[in-house]
Amino acid sequence: MDPAVQEKSKEEYSKSLGNRHVQMIAIGGAIGVGLFLGAGGRLAQAGPALILSYAVCGIAAYFVMRALGELVLHNPSSGSFVTYARRFIGPWAGFAAGWMYWLNWAMTGIAEITAVAIYVHKWLPDVPQWVTALIALGVLLGVNMLSVRLFGELEFWFSVIKVLAIVVFLAVGAGLVLSAAQVGDTTAGVHNLTGHGGFFPSGIGITLMTLQAVVFAYAAIEVVGITAGETKNPEKVLPKAINGVVWRIAIFYVGSVVLLAMLLPWSAYRGGESPFVTVFTLLGIPGIGDVMNAVVLTAALSSCNSGLYSTGRILRALAEKGEAPAFVGRMNKRQVPFGGILFTAGAYLLGVGLNYLVPTEAFDIAVAVSSIGVVSTWATLLICQMRLRKAVLAGEIEQPSYRMPGAPYTGWLTLGFLGLVLVLMGFSTGPEKIAFYSIPVVVVVLAVGWRLVSRNRVVAGRAPTRSR
Repeated sequence: MDPAVQEKSKEEYSKSLGNRHVQMIAIGGAIGVGLFLGAGGRLAQAGPALILSYAVCGIAAYFVMRALGELVLHNPSSGSFVTYARRFIGPWAGFAAGWMYWLNWAMTGIAEITAVAIYVHKWLPDVPQWVTALIALGVLLGVNMLSVRLFGELEFWFSVIKVLAIVVFLAVGAGLVLSAAQVGDTTAGVHNLTGHGGFFPSGIGITLMTLQAVVFAYAAIEVVGITAGETKNPEKVLPKAINGVVWRIAIFYVGSVVLLAMLLPWSAYRGGESPFVTVFTLLGIPGIGDVMNAVVLTAALSSCNSGLYSTGRILRALAEKGEAPAFVGRMNKRQVPFGGILFTAGAYLLGVGLNYLVPTEAFDIAVAVSSIGVVSTWATLLICQMRLRKAVLAGEIEQPSYRMPGAPYTGWLTLGFLGLVLVLMGFSTGPEKIAFYSIPVVVVVLAVGWRLVSRNRVVAGRAPTRSR
């Protein structure tokens, strides 16, 4: 491992996360509100063909994670892809990658606290969404500010609940399909995949348009890479966590959507309600819908919790290089980067305001903008892996023991897919179109920001000379 690329922050963080924490954080990252809430609206939009969208995006996510694994084994760092972008692309890439990741999580956090408000609204319809969102933010902020260990424990149990819920759903759903059980007014079975307008009831074009939202569903799988700087024995623990993404994607995501499409006609689902809650409510078992609603509420809290954690570390990595305000790089006595966490929480407050102004559209708007950050982060990891491989072939650095299969061809194919997702956003008629046309604005802001950072470095470097 090259000592020159070791982050100072790596030595200062507490090594409080053990194997069980990292394993469950990795699982939790692969199960979020994009599945628990977003799948309902997308099923209503594209029908059973949504299965293909989840499968294709899952393949892309798998290669991204394998690329991340190779980079992590080369250099475990809490700076994650910011560190790798600086090392393998250039200082400007680290700056851009860090802030795009922050944009991703700022918008994701808004989507998550919006989801929390939507779930609670089922029980407390008279409580405004923004009030619930604000309370959720306050609780999670307190947890992240106290200690890494507390974050790890909370996320561990959040993930346990999510995994158990998915396992129960898969078991119950499979049983209902195999027994052709009655779910509401419909009989569960394979016939629901094609019996209500065909497998592509809305056309192939609409299915392609769902890719952007499904990519968002896989967001946060990269959080496990950020835990590297606070993990005991990362060389042993992290490959196992990353390898687990393969079967998680196949079973939890694709498997769940397949069952959802077979349990009910696609037209029975709707946006604004978890499809899992829809299914369990229609089973007619007293209280089962409320139990599932509590589970998906936990999933939203979990993802928001991870967002505060990961952006705190990424912002600190930026601050150490003078690429973010000095405040966001500050650590407290518990070795928690409280400045970065507070900075992200401030962005989440804007989400509270969005829930006040446009409560019915807040989730979709946040998802659309967040997807730009997801695509940017994944592309950065893939490019860094390509540069790492090039350096290995040139004999400049040692080959990591963990490798990306099919490189470099799989990397190029995945990059092409991510480019397609961005292009398709431009053809949307919803919030995705707004996000697409905001890309030039984001690029200009990043370019101006990098120019200012570079100028400040030059001035700082000349200051001692002028003082002589």
